Amino acid sequence: MEKIRTRYAPSPTGKMHVGNLRSALYEFLIAKHAGGDFMLRIEDTDQERFVDGAIEIIYRTLAKTGLVHDEGPDKDGGYGPYVQSERMKTGIYMKYAKELIDKGEAYYCFCDKERLASLKTEVVEGKEISVYDKHCLGLSKEEVQANLDAGKPFVIRQNIPGEGSTTFHDELYGDITVENSELDDMILIKSDGFPTYNFANVVDDHTMNITHVVRGNEYLSSSPKYERLYNAFGWQVPTYIHLPLITDENHKKLAKRSGHSSFEDLLEQGFVSEAIINYIALLGWSPEDNREIFSLQELIENFDYRRISKSPAVFDIVKLRWMNGEYIKAMEFDIFYGMAEPYLRSALPGDFDLKKIAAMVKTRIEVFPDIAEMVDFFRELPEYDVAMYTHKKMKTDAVSSLEVLREVLPILEAQEDYSNDALYQALSAYVEQKGCKNGYVMWPIRTAVSGKQMTPAGATEIMEILGKEESLRRIRKGIELLQNA
Repeated sequence: MEKIRTRYAPSPTGKMHVGNLRSALYEFLIAKHAGGDFMLRIEDTDQERFVDGAIEIIYRTLAKTGLVHDEGPDKDGGYGPYVQSERMKTGIYMKYAKELIDKGEAYYCFCDKERLASLKTEVVEGKEISVYDKHCLGLSKEEVQANLDAGKPFVIRQNIPGEGSTTFHDELYGDITVENSELDDMILIKSDGFPTYNFANVVDDHTMNITHVVRGNEYLSSSPKYERLYNAFGWQVPTYIHLPLITDENHKKLAKRSGHSSFEDLLEQGFVSEAIINYIALLGWSPEDNREIFSLQELIENFDYRRISKSPAVFDIVKLRWMNGEYIKAMEFDIFYGMAEPYLRSALPGDFDLKKIAAMVKTRIEVFPDIAEMVDFFRELPEYDVAMYTHKKMKTDAVSSLEVLREVLPILEAQEDYSNDALYQALSAYVEQKGCKNGYVMWPIRTAVSGKQMTPAGATEIMEILGKEESLRRIRKGIELLQNA
């Protein structure tokens, strides 16, 4: 059986978009599920869009996500070079383009910008494109040679017949047939000598023995042209898997301005890489059961590309936040604390027991920036409305809360041990003596010491962090507010 070989072939044009990362992930999973090879190839033929530092982003992202490539620019597996600009220096693309010319499947085009601008245009998928009229296909061999000898600038175009149709097969969409009259004579070699993305892609995939090509379904429209190139060369066509579009919550294509369109955006927003990968795996693919949490190894074991959907996948940031929270809950504490500490120090400058506070928030946050709003009351008691003392379930109101705070104040003033256990014991004795439920006493105290309805811990845990002096100051402030109300 043929060994499966997939490739992730990004263009170094900036941060890694969620859609690109999903392609890389699926290519990785398809290869690893079958015991195959996953390759990294850098497609930098579009020099105008090249961004300094983008290649480093690609390596960094693959390393952080665990998508380890078997071959690439840094790991030669015998199919290098793995960077298209370096491959171009070997003359490989021009060699194959000239082979197509010899077969009548491509031709030199010497038309200048003015002539191209005069051609008729068509609107395709909302974009206005000019349709080349095959003018240079009619040049004789002598005219072509004369132009070449004179150093006239040229491109090389694919020669697609105006009649008949082309059929290609996709694993998800089945057989797709397109009329040749709908296809343009796309450029294979640009005037600067660089191959176009479309041509270099086909040549590289064949010469690197790629068996499965995974890409977004926006490339479906280009696939008939790829099919014709493979057939023209007499090469085996790879298995095509075109992935569904990823949209935002409004079913619009996920855009850079959405703020969570790239992997590094998501890391900066406090998401962990394992949760991002888990979530992205489910953007278009579903397992046999309704399970949602997968480690990367479990994804490798369970991934079947035949279960990829054709329907657009919605990037739901709320769902990703939930999943991230599940990963944070499951983290070993020391790993969690290492990631949470910078957020805690930023939110709580001064002398606080950050490890205790980290333990309080670990199961309550979804992303790390949530920490700041959850713990800011330790630093300073916020302004709050006395209406917070009223709680239907706890059966408290302003009057009962004032009574409780007045009665516990001397108990807490006399208390020397401000550890959580000792405080809880002292207040439990008061609860028993008063003959009420815990919440009737703890709710007013928690409100007074935190000034918040939602806190990461109970009253006595908060007081342990605050210490005796600050806890008493806040309870006296609560009494004052309730009296004035």
